[in-house]
Amino acid sequence: MKAVAAERLFDGTAFRAGATILVEAGRIAAVADLPPPGIPRESAKLLVPGFIDLQVNGGGGVMFNADPTAATLARIAAAHAAAGTTSFLATFITDDAKKRGAAVAAMREALANRVPGVAGMHVEGPFISPQRPGIHRKSAIATMTEADIAALATGFPLLVTLAPECIASGLIARLAKAGTIVFAGHTEVDPARLAEAAEEGLTGCTHLWNAMPPFASRAPGTVGGVFALAAEGTRLFAGLIADGYHVDEATLRATVGLLGPERAFLVSDAMATAGSAITGFTLDGKHIRLVDGRLTDAAGTLAGAHLTMAEAVRRARALRLAPDAAILRMATATPAAAMRFTDRGQIAPGMRADFVALDASWRVAAVWQGGERI
Repeated sequence: MKAVAAERLFDGTAFRAGATILVEAGRIAAVADLPPPGIPRESAKLLVPGFIDLQVNGGGGVMFNADPTAATLARIAAAHAAAGTTSFLATFITDDAKKRGAAVAAMREALANRVPGVAGMHVEGPFISPQRPGIHRKSAIATMTEADIAALATGFPLLVTLAPECIASGLIARLAKAGTIVFAGHTEVDPARLAEAAEEGLTGCTHLWNAMPPFASRAPGTVGGVFALAAEGTRLFAGLIADGYHVDEATLRATVGLLGPERAFLVSDAMATAGSAITGFTLDGKHIRLVDGRLTDAAGTLAGAHLTMAEAVRRARALRLAPDAAILRMATATPAAAMRFTDRGQIAPGMRADFVALDASWRVAAVWQGGERI
């Protein structure tokens, strides 16, 4: 057993002072007020649960789509772990079915080998709207088939982003019944169809506001549908990219206020540049370049984000999107709840010993993953 003592601790819901985490066999054995004698101990100013990112396309100089292998996943995981992300979903965007199959196989291998940080997969497309492709290759957008339904029965944690208006009635229910988490994204779904999808088992939206129609008084669109459901008591989860480019700060603040930190959560949408020194990469034959923190193709289309969860948390705090506890919850307990992870996202007995020490400026000072300081 070992101990990590904190002057202040955020447990996933609230702050507490003077707490010590006791770690044994990669799990949190207890959270005590005082460190017991005779146990090796480290100390920190502020300890928070390890960040959980449900949208990671790449990092450390590589992209999952470009090389869908277990080695790529390990490299991405290491880059994000250094910035406090101790669990993430590797995101595979719109591509052909054969390559998606290779990505699923790579994920199985990484999970079987317990690559630290790899928690599951996010399949973002190809079942999206051709009217809202974003940076996704439009020619690869496809209609969901029975073969796709079978291929998505992976048995490991899986999030699928799709456009509900492009999916046959009943398919969302079948995915949800198989244990897949289903989100709407890259979509023009109207409030009525979104409500039907929620009844079928859709539980959230991917990068709310982006790659969907704007919210207008007489055309509420997808965002209006999310807000209408919330008003009726059905609050969908919603990922938000707080990089300063994807969503205006006033819009972010309003969204968090309407949905609450129990449903709104932060994502990085990180690309290969995150956690690396590279300033450009190729995606589906397009050159993506990093200029002033912004990733775009030659036409100026946003191509993911040059962001880590640690940076997203600091930016959210600087913008005062919510109180400190709410911001941290949006990077830990809420994404865990969105994926129905019951063993992470909180500092409590029985949880994975994944936690991060932050300094006075909320920069990452140390990271523990599975009880080991990395």
